[in-house]
Amino acid sequence: MTSPFDPTVAHSARIYDYWLGGKDNFAADREAANQAIAANPGIVFDVRANRAFLARAVGYLADERGIRQFLDLGTGLPTASNTHEVAQSVAPESRIVYVDSDPIVLTHARALLTSSAEGATAYLDADLRDLDRILPAAAQTLDFSKPVAVMMLIVLHLIPDSDDPYGIVTRLMDSLVPGSYLVIAHPASDIKPTAIAEMTERINARLGPARGTMRDRDEITRFFDGLELLEPGVVQPQRWRPAGAVSDADVTAWCGVARKR
Repeated sequence: MTSPFDPTVAHSARIYDYWLGGKDNFAADREAANQAIAANPGIVFDVRANRAFLARAVGYLADERGIRQFLDLGTGLPTASNTHEVAQSVAPESRIVYVDSDPIVLTHARALLTSSAEGATAYLDADLRDLDRILPAAAQTLDFSKPVAVMMLIVLHLIPDSDDPYGIVTRLMDSLVPGSYLVIAHPASDIKPTAIAEMTERINARLGPARGTMRDRDEITRFFDGLELLEPGVVQPQRWRPAGAVSDADVTAWCGVARKR
């Protein structure tokens, strides 16, 4: 079910869109985004580093690991190097399911994220916590008897500890066959902690009920329990298999990719 739409309340996907230079945001989103920038001026670089990590991870899985199916949870608004674009540039037959609960995201995704003729791209209106809805619906496009890469980039912080985010990830990965992958990027509480705490407080005050929970490296690494964590492990996004020179910027997130044995 789509979340009630209220343009006077900031939404994480639209804040992220603003930071990436997009135009699909409202005054409330821009105000929250600018408050975050005031607390943590590096956030714009950080979100772009996260986006670049997504492209590298998808490209690596499609090219070097032969993955042809991707389940992208918490899609966000379309921008450069979307999951299906990267995967289908390597293997046009790749199949992708995008999942989000924001009506603006879903409207733009359906309009802009078109598949290659050989592959498939589908969109699902659902909350990340609603696996009983997500898994059967995704199975209409994805073949769960074959490996799937699950993309969870900058979304798990929106699941509070009280909703058992670790249990959600475990149940999701338990539903997939060996050879599947989990890709996570998550805002960090232990990098520039003072700035991050202030930024989180400012954003949370403007997000309504969908508030963020920042986690430290150990807490984020725990999401990969029971899986084979690929090198270089849980690192800042710009340090995961970089294509060139690595920025010294203190990107305020941890990320990683792991394989189900």
